[in-house]
Amino acid sequence: MLGIGALVGVAMVCAYVTGRVTAQNALVTSDEINTVEVQRQAVPGTVRIDVRIRQDALQQGESPNETGSGFFYKANLIVTNYHVVQNQESLSVTLSDGRTVPAKVVGIDPGLDIAVIRVTVVSAPKLLSFGDSSRLVPGQKIIAVGTPLKYQNFISTGVYATSSDRVPRSDKLGNEVGTYMLTTATIQGGSSGGPILDSRGQVVGLADANVADGDLVPGIIGVFIPGNLVKQSLTDLETVGVSQRGTLGVTFQDPANLDPALRQLAGLTSSNGALIIDVPAGTAGARSGLRGSLKNNEGQLVTLGDVIVAVDGNRVKNSQDVVRRVAARRPGQIMSLTVWRNKKEVPVRVTLLKRTLEN
Repeated sequence: MLGIGALVGVAMVCAYVTGRVTAQNALVTSDEINTVEVQRQAVPGTVRIDVRIRQDALQQGESPNETGSGFFYKANLIVTNYHVVQNQESLSVTLSDGRTVPAKVVGIDPGLDIAVIRVTVVSAPKLLSFGDSSRLVPGQKIIAVGTPLKYQNFISTGVYATSSDRVPRSDKLGNEVGTYMLTTATIQGGSSGGPILDSRGQVVGLADANVADGDLVPGIIGVFIPGNLVKQSLTDLETVGVSQRGTLGVTFQDPANLDPALRQLAGLTSSNGALIIDVPAGTAGARSGLRGSLKNNEGQLVTLGDVIVAVDGNRVKNSQDVVRRVAARRPGQIMSLTVWRNKKEVPVRVTLLKRTLEN
């Protein structure tokens, strides 16, 4: 009996080595089977993006080569992060099977940190489809696919943990993402632009960044852009050429960064809100009568303009808060602002306008 058992054991080992045992037979739990099946479907549609950075965009000692991720959502169109291709001189795409082809940027949406690139030499081996990111619940399993630290076709599992509007960014991109989603799945350098999938294999997010406690600690919390926002942006880029989220068209400065004497002169008792600096003609802000600030010949503020203190009745903390709340709306919609003007609160109604390629 022992001899027979040993022979069976040897046969099983050989079967594994030669690949005659299927993955499903080798796996133990239904969750393992699900993860393997999702990655089998997703990996062929996921790509590595290699970027050659322009010389004028490099700091001394920086490498001119960057790596990111992306995925096919149409036959020759790939979505990725804008920050992956922002300063590109040239770029190429490597498919999951190792084929490398040139690519070109054909659409950008810095407000969501999204870009679209096109390949013409090949067609998508697999298209990934979007699910509904609004249905994600904390604790739900998600799967990230990408090229973290240049390891292509890397699979990571985790859970959708929570959402947050307090994701710090120093690149000034993605400022119209109202709420980011956070995950325990691995998102490291090179993961940016890769798909975040649910257990159905549908895209529910775009890998974007990670956050950590300090610069010396590797980011352990993954950050992704909700898939519904990505899908909306792609539709806008294809039909209009530019995103169609709400915008006032004005420039801001946070009151917290003002000289306290200026705040006191304007009667401001709080550093919350968004001070309007410039109001270009023709913008939604100009048409609604918002007032900008005045500067002297040296560029110093001498008279403060309107300070937005609330959007649709909700108090705001800073200019970023205003931008995100306005961006959550669409052109044609009317918003109610509360501004601090002449030492009192004044209501202002704004009709949001369509964005154009010029504005």
